[in-house]
Amino acid sequence: MEITDDKLLKIALITCLVGIIGLIILTPTIEVKKVEIKDITRAMIDEEVSVDCVVTDVARSSSGSSYFLTINDGTGQIQLIIFENQVAEIQSNNFDIEDFKDRKVEVTGKITEYKSDLEMILSSGDRLKIRN
Repeated sequence: MEITDDKLLKIALITCLVGIIGLIILTPTIEVKKVEIKDITRAMIDEEVSVDCVVTDVARSSSGSSYFLTINDGTGQIQLIIFENQVAEIQSNNFDIEDFKDRKVEVTGKITEYKSDLEMILSSGDRLKIRN
């Protein structure tokens, strides 16, 4: 059997379609890894993780557009950074950032490093949820 350009094109298209359909089916089942703050290391930089914690402090940046929340899960604490666009998204849901102080929350964000300290950057405004 001779492989012609037409057959090769059909094989490539079918393979691409199967891959895309597989991604569409499997993407909703991919979950963010839940971690404890004590387990967050430099090896996790650029990884998205989820933490159940309490917001112990809320501070506004000097420009006033971003917020720095100190979160603590009983095993340690880390700084959570909320940028201006995420602040707007949170406020559009009738929450003020100050409302999260001393509240139990679930946070999903990306681990980063700034001035040799590990931090978490909030993924999006809907990834900071108050827990009961």
